This record gives sequence, C-alpha cells and structure tokens, in this order.
Amino acid sequence: MLRLFDLTFSILGLLLFSPVLVVIYCIGLADTGSPLFRQKRMGRNKKSFVLVKFRTMQIGTDSVASHLVSRNSVTRLGSFLRRAKLDELPQLWNVLKGEMSLVGPRPNLYNQKELIAARDVLSVYSVCPGITGLAQVKGIDMSTPEVLAETDAKMIKEMSAKNYFKFILQTIMGMGRGDRVGQSAEVEGDEK
Repeated sequence: MLRLFDLTFSILGLLLFSPVLVVIYCIGLADTGSPLFRQKRMGRNKKSFVLVKFRTMQIGTDSVASHLVSRNSVTRLGSFLRRAKLDELPQLWNVLKGEMSLVGPRPNLYNQKELIAARDVLSVYSVCPGITGLAQVKGIDMSTPEVLAETDAKMIKEMSAKNYFKFILQTIMGMGRGDRVGQSAEVEGDEK
C-alpha cells in the first residue's frame, strides 16, 4: 500500500514540481556549475544506490555527514535550498525507482560506521530509506547515531498510512531542521 502511495506521489511531485526543478537547476548552474549532487548511499538491506539531490555545498567539500562539514562550504543558494528543503526534490526520482520511500530512515553514507552498527542492531535496514520521517520532523540528525537509530526503529515499528501522511504533512509545514552543518571551517574536500 505505501509503495503505491510512493509511486503516485513521486510521479505527481515530479510533474507538478518540474518547473521548480528546472529553475533550481538553472540557478545551480550559475551558482556552482554543477547543480546536481550524486552520492552513493546505503539502502534497504544495505544495498547501494545513488542518491540524487540539488547541490548545496561547494564542489570540493568532503563526502561526509553534514554535521562534519564546515558552514563555509554551504553556498548561498544551498543555504536557501536547505532551509526550504527544496534540495531534496530530486530524490523523488529515487522514490520512483523504488530505491527510496517518501517516508523512512534517511539513507546514510558507507563511512558512518557508528550509525551503521546502531541501525544494524535495530534492523533499520529492513525498509527503504526515505526523504523524511520521524527523526527529521523531530530535528534528530546523523550527529547522534544511537538516538537516530532508535528513532528510526520506533518509526518503522509504528508505521501506518496515517503516520506516513502525518510525517509528510509535518515536513511540508516546516517541522524539523534538516541535517545540521558543522560550525568549524576546518573540514574541506569534495561533495561529489
């Protein structure tokens, strides 16, 4: 049932937001020259997939969790996209392909060993990762791996059509703050 919702809403979202996607893409070309960001992430059953989103950081930023990256790495456009959560829109393509769901645990990087271990214990990888979920609307990000894994497990256990729509609505209404970006200017590298 939830997969049917994912298919329906990803198709509708891609169609309805296509003008917005095109505008952000064009502005992103002027901003960094490379508006789309692709990154290998861990999906259901730890299967690898390539997540797609709008680039919010300078080319050359390390491929690490956001909380480990310097705020100086975020572009002006990226700062706006993150606040408005528009950087996530291209992930509707991942949802359409069945690699993600609209609602589920945020997909982690392969170098986030502590989070992977915590999620393994709680069987979080038994479901598709999502664009939003309980942790996102509560403002819990990957900087607290055990809390995140526990929140993800709670969401999975209590998942229903009602909660699916509740988390989407709460996200649209601006609940949560998204993944925070680190404070220091010491980390630099490549957002690929």
